[in-house]
Amino acid sequence: MNQNYQIWQTEETSKKFLEGVRGAIPLATEQIEILMRIIRLTQTEVNSFLDLGCGNGILGKSLLQNYPQARGVFLDLSETMLAAAKNSLANPKSQIEFYQEDFGKKDWIKKINNEKPFDVIVSGFAIHHQPDPRKQEIYAEIYELLKPGGLFLNLEHIASKSTWGEKAFDELFVDSLYSFHQSQGVQKSREEIDREYYNRADKVANILTSVEIQCDWLKEIGFIDVDCFLKLFEIALFGGLRPKVRK
Repeated sequence: MNQNYQIWQTEETSKKFLEGVRGAIPLATEQIEILMRIIRLTQTEVNSFLDLGCGNGILGKSLLQNYPQARGVFLDLSETMLAAAKNSLANPKSQIEFYQEDFGKKDWIKKINNEKPFDVIVSGFAIHHQPDPRKQEIYAEIYELLKPGGLFLNLEHIASKSTWGEKAFDELFVDSLYSFHQSQGVQKSREEIDREYYNRADKVANILTSVEIQCDWLKEIGFIDVDCFLKLFEIALFGGLRPKVRK
């Protein structure tokens, strides 16, 4: 088991991500637009959804904006992340539940069992902290939480197939971080941001796997129409549907 991912339980790591990184993710707006487009194409309605490893709740919030009557479940390991999600989603009209749970441990699914089945399950930059065997188990657990015909989409940090691909992603991210900090009035040089990026505390928590391998896992579990819908170096949006009739 990778215990390094539990660094995200610390307030310092979570706040640093929320305040200095989340807004700098390249093509963040486009990622969410594509995610919502896939949901609209595959689901006639969304009555319930799970945002797994929700962070500040950006994916689930987008779902609620498009499906305001849906019941949303937001789950994260970090108390700081959940607090940010709660602040972002303060809407008395919404049916929302928050769970502070560690989905790296197998018993997490029991805690939300009464919430299933879900029409849609989304996850953003969270599952990659788990070892490959646990990733596969989580995908199988997600499959069981979905209704027949339900959709799973994972917006994820994935492995490059080459060192130059990894370098291209790192350079893009540092450039994006630099632009973001400039827009926020933070006077840091690109060199400072570059050093912080390569020496960040949470880097040890990453266990990256190629999107092709992960899509194969989803197919083996039973997902259909599995595909990678967006890829930008080491960022990918991929997923599939649980069949309406079990094979």
